[in-house]
Amino acid sequence: MPTDTKTNPFKPAQPRIPGVPDASPETKPQDSLPKSAPAVPEFPHEPARAPHPRVASPLAPSRSPVLIWIGLAVGIAIIVGAAGVVWWAHKSSAQPASGASTLSDTAAATPDAAKPPQKLPVAPGEIATAGELSKPWSSKRFSFHNRLTAENIDAIAVRLPGGALWGISLREPYGTCELQYVTDLAAILSQYKFPADHPMVVNPCTGAVYDLARYGSGPNGLVRGEIVHGGAVRPPIGIEVVARGNKIVATRIE
Repeated sequence: MPTDTKTNPFKPAQPRIPGVPDASPETKPQDSLPKSAPAVPEFPHEPARAPHPRVASPLAPSRSPVLIWIGLAVGIAIIVGAAGVVWWAHKSSAQPASGASTLSDTAAATPDAAKPPQKLPVAPGEIATAGELSKPWSSKRFSFHNRLTAENIDAIAVRLPGGALWGISLREPYGTCELQYVTDLAAILSQYKFPADHPMVVNPCTGAVYDLARYGSGPNGLVRGEIVHGGAVRPPIGIEVVARGNKIVATRIE
């Protein structure tokens, strides 16, 4: 008797192949595979990649000595730097003490260097005592205030043999060089080539030598300080010096 089988028009019957069982519609193709079958790779044409074994770097063994040498170099540099700082600090602290001792030794060796220059007496007026100019050729420096020019002129007073007093301006006549009163006869001979037998007045700029024991021609007559050596215009400018009791007084300038 024929079986009444309804055919779904949207699902046509699958052809049957002899020897192949029919697949159940509820069974999926994956479910038909045995559970022990291995999973098929997603890309069956590529072989499975085995993990690469870790290969040690050829530089790995040499890193340890390099780090050791770097550490040693850094340590040596730190030690040398610290030693240099200590040496510099020690030298800096010792230097001022050395300098101070040197200055103190110099001051002790030259006590007169710290003294202020002696103030010269100013004339017209008293310039010395009789005791300061008691011996022949003794001298005393002073400053003479010229009222005509309102300037102070360096001068010197000399006790001459026989007791006479004479003063001169130490400024070169008609010049700016400073005259010098020299008592060292050997120096007069060696520097000015003049055989003096007593102190002389000299001009270091022109080499002239003046003798206060003699008179020479001045613009107003005879003036002490004849020119005995070298070239000069006239004797030094004279200043009148007199004794008044125990005082030596300079009164006027030529």
